[in-house]
Amino acid sequence: MKIEGRCHCGQITYEAQVDPDTVSICHCTDCQTLTGSAYRAVVRAPAESFVLRTGQPKIYIKTAESGTKRAHAFCPDCGTPIYAAAIVKDPPTYSLRLGTIKQRAELHPKRQIWCRSALPWAMDIRGVEQFSRQ
Repeated sequence: MKIEGRCHCGQITYEAQVDPDTVSICHCTDCQTLTGSAYRAVVRAPAESFVLRTGQPKIYIKTAESGTKRAHAFCPDCGTPIYAAAIVKDPPTYSLRLGTIKQRAELHPKRQIWCRSALPWAMDIRGVEQFSRQ
């Protein structure tokens, strides 16, 4: 599936080919902190299909509980997280942040990881009061 993405301010734009079956949610505490939310949702894109069209992201190196280091890219102006990748010369894949993808409504999560760290309410919000607008 071809997708297009951008940061909030529009400085960074990209496109890629993704497999919708690779959409996942991570509940680890690092992802909660890095997103400022209850979890992170991503879809993997093979490196050969990922094209940064405009802008240059700032890179933050995160060290996971396992000791593995990952490059986290975000817009230097608006702070929107764009992707994460292995710290190698040519990473095989990019984990694209779902919220930056124009076609995000078509990308349904297929798995959840680090559920031991999930906020108890984040696993089921069906009962939370809903409004179509604020």
